[in-house]
Amino acid sequence: MDDTALAVIAALGLLQVKHLLCDFFLQTPRQIAMKGRYGHPAGIGHAALHAAATLPIFFVLPASLPVALAIIAAECVLHYHIDWVKAVTGELYGWTVRDKDYWRGLGIDQFAHQITYLGIVLVLLPITD
Repeated sequence: MDDTALAVIAALGLLQVKHLLCDFFLQTPRQIAMKGRYGHPAGIGHAALHAAATLPIFFVLPASLPVALAIIAAECVLHYHIDWVKAVTGELYGWTVRDKDYWRGLGIDQFAHQITYLGIVLVLLPITD
């Protein structure tokens, strides 16, 4: 396995661990409850935590400061809006954990986050001729 492939796998692994910790262990009940209120500081704080926790990938896939800052900002904005859409949709339809649509919504939410991580890694891949 070449160095680039190893770096991509390491970066994706770090993003997976980051996502697990930020979404399932560090997220507070208040953050969960306020995600459906657009612009609420609790939801923004959750997204900002995700963005900050992305920093370790720059040790395996380095980036210039402007690119790193753009990735962190994009991660924050995307994560916030993915979560907000899921929260608003779930509230609109009254989904609970007993509803299959709740689980479909959770799956789509998680898929959207994973696609974001693939995009981050793609942006960071070294360009070769």
